[in-house]
Amino acid sequence: MNARPQEQLRVEPDREPKTQFAALPWRRVDGKVEVLLITSRETRRWVIPKGWPIKHLKSCFSAAREAFEEAGVLGDTARKPLGEYAYDKRLRSGRIQHVRVAVFALEVREEQDEWPEKGQRERRWTTPAEASTLVDEPELKALIAAFAP
Repeated sequence: MNARPQEQLRVEPDREPKTQFAALPWRRVDGKVEVLLITSRETRRWVIPKGWPIKHLKSCFSAAREAFEEAGVLGDTARKPLGEYAYDKRLRSGRIQHVRVAVFALEVREEQDEWPEKGQRERRWTTPAEASTLVDEPELKALIAAFAP
C-alpha cells in the first residue's frame, strides 16, 4: 500500500463542519432585555437551545422548534440569523464533530410549564451581559454580549 506520509499519520479523516440552528430566546422585563439560557443535558453547561436541521423546516423555524423542545418557549423568530458560532461536539462514537451554529433571535411570547425536555434541563433568564459570562464558546459569548434587539 503506497500512502503518503500525511495520510499514514491521520488518525481520523478530516470532517467538514456540520450546521446546527439555535435560538436566542429573549424578552423585555421593565424595559430591560433578558435572554434565556438552558443547561446541556450531559455536562450541565449553560447553552442556548440548538439542534440539527429539521427536514422541511426553514432554518429559523428549526431554531424555534428547538427552543420549544429544550426550553419550553414560544415566540416570534427572526428570519435572518444574528450571527454564528463554532463548537466541537463529541459524538456517541467518541469522535469529535466540528459544528457551525446559526443563531436566530426569538422574542418569547409564551413560556410553557411543560415541555418535552423539562426534566432534563434547567432554564435561567438573565441579562445579556451575565449570560455572556456563563456560556463557554467565545463566539457565542461575543454574540450574546452584543445582543441589543
